[in-house]
Amino acid sequence: MTNEPEIEVTVLLPCLNEAETLEVCVRKALRSLRECGVDGEVLVSDNGSTDGSQEIAERAGARVVHAPVRGYGGALQFGIDQARGRYVIMADADDSYALSELGPFVEALRAGHDVVMGNRFRGGIAPGAMPPLHRYLGNPVLSWLGRRLFGLREVRDFHCGMRGFNTERIRALGLCMPGMEFASELVVRAALAGYDIVEVPTTLSPDGRSRPPHLRTWRDGWRHLRFLLVFAPRKTLVRPGATLAALGLAGVGALTPGPLSLGPVRLDVSTLVYACLMVLVGVQLVLFGGLAEIYGRQERLAPQRASDRWIRLLRLETSVTVGLLLLVAGTAGTVGAVAYWGLDGFGDLNPHDTLRVVLPSATAIALGVVVLFSGLVGSLLTLRPTHPTPPITRQPTPTHDRLVTNH
Repeated sequence: MTNEPEIEVTVLLPCLNEAETLEVCVRKALRSLRECGVDGEVLVSDNGSTDGSQEIAERAGARVVHAPVRGYGGALQFGIDQARGRYVIMADADDSYALSELGPFVEALRAGHDVVMGNRFRGGIAPGAMPPLHRYLGNPVLSWLGRRLFGLREVRDFHCGMRGFNTERIRALGLCMPGMEFASELVVRAALAGYDIVEVPTTLSPDGRSRPPHLRTWRDGWRHLRFLLVFAPRKTLVRPGATLAALGLAGVGALTPGPLSLGPVRLDVSTLVYACLMVLVGVQLVLFGGLAEIYGRQERLAPQRASDRWIRLLRLETSVTVGLLLLVAGTAGTVGAVAYWGLDGFGDLNPHDTLRVVLPSATAIALGVVVLFSGLVGSLLTLRPTHPTPPITRQPTPTHDRLVTNH
């Protein structure tokens, strides 16, 4: 690669049977690069087309590479690996994105921004270009979630398929999602890494193909939503779980001594049952969130700062100690309840009295087991072999060698 001329921008088009629109996309991108005075290339990352898309792209002036991993994300990851440009501008090959207007993306990238997102709502959406379900529900909801979960205040069109980025900065993230959720992964991982993300207006035109799009509304929408939720365990698991556990503990503390009257409402044993359940569910959510943070750190999917704390908290020794203390406390309460029952000849007891001891004791035993085994799982997640794993050969890339796996 050292003998090749320096390329500033690679326009990357993922492709799977796009013979109808691929040529016009390539020609628009090449013309726009010339108009912007940019030394660039158009790279088509083919995902196994059987309609002659590869030959069409090459005749139009593009370079074609063959992605070994199927899926939208698989094609884009391989294309990013093979890109020769300092910057990459990616877009779909269906002639819906403004490949003839690359200037705003190039200018923002030259200004030093790491990721430049297109905003179709600011630039303009032509009639029939976006289904109403996507325009008024899917995109607004998922974009709002992205802003709330990851602090992406500047991103109003979270799933715009046209975006640019600094090639090396994105390669450094180690992106790995093979499907449509790759679009979310790129933005989320960039935000978690503290990258500078901005938006520029862009337009959306109707799909130029006669066949249905690859995108499936509910399936791919759910995959995007799932990715957003599991990638923010602190906000989706830890904080809700801590709130639920705190409310449950307050209820247990208030109702264990006796009934509680709040004006005309009288809370008794039935409410205590749900309070104990809130404690149990809340603590499990917190622990699951902690384990998710540890997993994210070990797989280099999330920042290490928060997960270091969880590694200390969920050390096997710490978890065993806390778990055993809870088991002892729960067992002591159970023994006391059985002894009290024995004093009455193991006959019928007033449940309003005995359940005030039995329920918190059973909850403590359950929590002890959960905490103990959570520590075991947390310790397993932090284990790493001392011997190197066998290398997996693959086509070398210009600047680094990264494995793309199909999860």
